[in-house]
Amino acid sequence: MIKKVLIANRGEIARRIIRTTDNLNIDTVAVYAEPDSNALFVREAGEAVSLGGRTPLESYLDIDKIIRAAKKTGCDAVHPGYGFLSENPLFVNRCQAESLTFIGPTAEAMCLMGDKAEARKVAKRLGLPTVPGSEIMATLAEAEVVCAGIGFPLLLKAAAGGGGIGMRLLSGPEELAAAFTETRSSLRRHRFSPAAKSGSRGWRHRNAPPIWPGGTGSSFYGNC
Repeated sequence: MIKKVLIANRGEIARRIIRTTDNLNIDTVAVYAEPDSNALFVREAGEAVSLGGRTPLESYLDIDKIIRAAKKTGCDAVHPGYGFLSENPLFVNRCQAESLTFIGPTAEAMCLMGDKAEARKVAKRLGLPTVPGSEIMATLAEAEVVCAGIGFPLLLKAAAGGGGIGMRLLSGPEELAAAFTETRSSLRRHRFSPAAKSGSRGWRHRNAPPIWPGGTGSSFYGNC
């Protein structure tokens, strides 16, 4: 039975988790970067721990800082919300090594589904319907051919990452070159491998994390 949860996220995502855990009589600990010191989620949590830093890399993406905060405050579980570390299997493994319950999929499931190109292959292999799209496109020239075949409008999406990192809506082919370059650059900034894939037709995006057998599922895991 989970008694105390550290929320490894911020903003409205953290507030939603706090509201639900309060209803379940579970204590909460918020962590925050310096710019968020007066944010609502910090005030609403049962406890709050400063991670220091002014950027995500210095705070919400720093696994060591988050684990130390969880241990320091006596938490027995970590809720990642979505985005940030929520799709990082290294974070899951670290939580398990520190005897912290990770509220979300297993590391194995993340490795399988975290790479969008591999996830697409798995879906096809299982006979699940998929929207028109591509495999990984390594060069702009390849992307131009593939995207022309799919048709516009489409989404250019990084194969790695999460939380919308590296996602671009393209209305026409004239927008492809700049979007392809920016997608690769954004992945480097967030320390992901710069690989891109196309092009689902349309412009709607949904994150719907599944509950995997063997993982710790939760009705408040989050979606957008």
